[in-house]
Amino acid sequence: MKRPTTWNPAERDGAAMMAETLAEWRAQGTRPDLWVFAYASLVWRPEFEAAESRPARVHGYHRCLQMWSRVNRGTPECPGLVFALMAGGSCDGLALRVPHAQVEALMPRLWAREMPNPVYDPKWLRVVTPRGEVRALAFTLSRRSPSYTGHLPPERYRDIFSRSCGRYGTTLDYARQTFEGLKAHGIHDHALERLLHLAP
Repeated sequence: MKRPTTWNPAERDGAAMMAETLAEWRAQGTRPDLWVFAYASLVWRPEFEAAESRPARVHGYHRCLQMWSRVNRGTPECPGLVFALMAGGSCDGLALRVPHAQVEALMPRLWAREMPNPVYDPKWLRVVTPRGEVRALAFTLSRRSPSYTGHLPPERYRDIFSRSCGRYGTTLDYARQTFEGLKAHGIHDHALERLLHLAP
């Protein structure tokens, strides 16, 4: 997958990125199903019905609460946070299978949800599941992105958890829902649990 050369969301063509992703999916073979790697809100609020859901692990990427949110979970004046999948480590989540016949109709809805501002980099990742390895679409974030927060001290997380709220609710509720959603699937995110202990 080609990577955009700019990190200004206004200059990143989300429609072109979706078209390229669809073209790569079609190139996988005859009537391929689509696998999507869920690591945060897609775990507990996917907004589509998957034909199959498997526990899954990605090596080489990790889940982190280090992406600025100035609309969904915060405002420009009081930014919140959302999760990102970033290089390094490993990540447990779910592999969600979309039947071939539903992919063309689903992709615009998935894109509108995950890429309203095309900040994420969609990538095809090798995902390990109990029934074998699959190639799954995942929405990742580069450390070069202006949406990446970099290291945040504990006191900054406390402040964000206590104040940041956007059109879909607070950062704290989002983080808690993700923690509980993962836990419901037998995934215990210890790093997230430590962050939640900072909440007022």
